[in-house]
Amino acid sequence: MSETTPDNNPANNPSDRRDYFRISDHIGLEIRTLGPGEANRENPFNGNHMESLRSEFRRLDQDVRAQLANLAERDRLLTSLIKSLNGKLDTLARIMAFEQNPLQPGDWQDVTLSEGGLSFHSSTNRFSAGDQLALRMTLPPELFQPVATARVIDVVPDKSGGGRVHTEFTDIQDSDRQQIARHVMRWQIRQRQKE
Repeated sequence: MSETTPDNNPANNPSDRRDYFRISDHIGLEIRTLGPGEANRENPFNGNHMESLRSEFRRLDQDVRAQLANLAERDRLLTSLIKSLNGKLDTLARIMAFEQNPLQPGDWQDVTLSEGGLSFHSSTNRFSAGDQLALRMTLPPELFQPVATARVIDVVPDKSGGGRVHTEFTDIQDSDRQQIARHVMRWQIRQRQKE
C-alpha cells in the first residue's frame, strides 16, 4: 500500500501550488464531463428540487454549532452529549442518502486522492488534458460525498487502451475540501494502527 507523500506535481503552477498529502484509496467515484456552460453549475449531480432542503440543512447545522459554542462555556458534559447526537444524526442522514442512490460495483475504484485533486484509471481514452469534470466522491467508511469541479491535467496511456487520468480541483466548497482532509487524516491513522 502506498505511503502518503506531499503532492508536488510539477504540472501545477509553482507560484500558487499548495502541498497536500495524498493517499491511495478505494472510493466511490461518479464522473460527468462538463460542457462549456456547465462548469459553474453548483451541483451537477442533483436536481434543483433538493437544493432548498440542503440549504436548510446547512443553516440548521450552523445554528447547532453556534449554540454548542455558547453551551460549552456552561456545561461541557451536555455539550459533549449534543455533539454526539448531532454526529449520529449526520451519519444517519448520510446512510439514508447513500441507500437512496447506491453506487454500482463499477463506480468503486482505486484512486489517488488529496485536497488538491485526484487521479483515477479510465478504461477508455475519452478524457484529455483541459477537460472539465464534475466529480462526486463517496468516502468510506463515513460515506461523505464531496463534490468538485476538476480540470484534467494529464492522461497517461496504458497498454489496455485506457489510462491514468490526473486532475486538479478547480471549484470545491470549503466544507467538501475539509471532508477530504478529514478522510485523508483518518486514513493515515488507520494505516498506522495496522502497522
